[in-house]
Amino acid sequence: MISPVSPRGDGLELDTRIAQDAEGAPLATELAASEVAAQMDPVALTQWQLFSRRFKRHKFAIFSLVLLIVLTVICFSATWIAPFEKGKIDLLARNESPSSEHWFGTEEGGRDVLTDILYGGQLSLRIGLSVALVSTVVGTAFGALAGLYGKWVDQILMRATDLFLLVPLIAVLALALERFGKKPITVVVVLAGLFWMQIARVVRGLTLSLKEKEFVEGARAAGASGPRIILRHILPNCVGPIMVNLTLQIAVAIIAESTLSFLGFGVQRPDVSWGNMLADNKDNYDESIHTILFPGLAILLTVLAVNALGDGLRDAFDPHAKQRTD
Repeated sequence: MISPVSPRGDGLELDTRIAQDAEGAPLATELAASEVAAQMDPVALTQWQLFSRRFKRHKFAIFSLVLLIVLTVICFSATWIAPFEKGKIDLLARNESPSSEHWFGTEEGGRDVLTDILYGGQLSLRIGLSVALVSTVVGTAFGALAGLYGKWVDQILMRATDLFLLVPLIAVLALALERFGKKPITVVVVLAGLFWMQIARVVRGLTLSLKEKEFVEGARAAGASGPRIILRHILPNCVGPIMVNLTLQIAVAIIAESTLSFLGFGVQRPDVSWGNMLADNKDNYDESIHTILFPGLAILLTVLAVNALGDGLRDAFDPHAKQRTD
């Protein structure tokens, strides 16, 4: 039998798996020992490296992430870059079209549209992120507790979830805001209180599956408490769906806040958001279309970017997702 090590002792090895002669007998081919080692011992990738590799293939999601970062930085730099002071009114420049002085024009009250968009973006983005964080935390807690403990705990929490799902969203939001005041903190609390149900059901389903796994059974046998099992074993394996839900909830919250403000139940002046900019100028759009166009574009671009980012995160976290990009 021929030894696979080169007789010259020059650090080369013989690989008999590559070529064959006319009769099917293997032909020895010399490869550097480092090449053989690289083929036989591939480097294992961590979960974060796998996620990063998949996410980088989703070019539209990367573009959306950059767009959101740029938009956020611009809005929260309004104090330094806005052309006018917040809420400044110029009665001599009402309903002006876009110009060199007012890039996005002015609205009926004499306020600069670009300035309002920058300051309104701060509030709209803050509300969207706050609602997403609060609702995700509440829904994750409900779902994990229901899935892990089961029995009467599961029944109570899931029936409460079903009850909230039956609530007519806009009507309840409008009544609550009328009762407790149309302030940003009230909008956040009310929206978060009605947006946690979806992630609760998702996390519950994942927990029901994960609690039967060997590592959870081992932790339970070792005496780990329920909260420890949830925090150390269940939630780390639910990061993907939770992050995707968190991202998409931002878009849903921005749309909900804009809808409420447009109907007159959301944030009111002197606070400014993209939604109440639309509400303030809805009766004047035929004469000054720019007062509706630019806030509407801000909402549209933000929501599209957030949804595209959510799609990219979903594909990256799911190892079985079919990549749509090269």
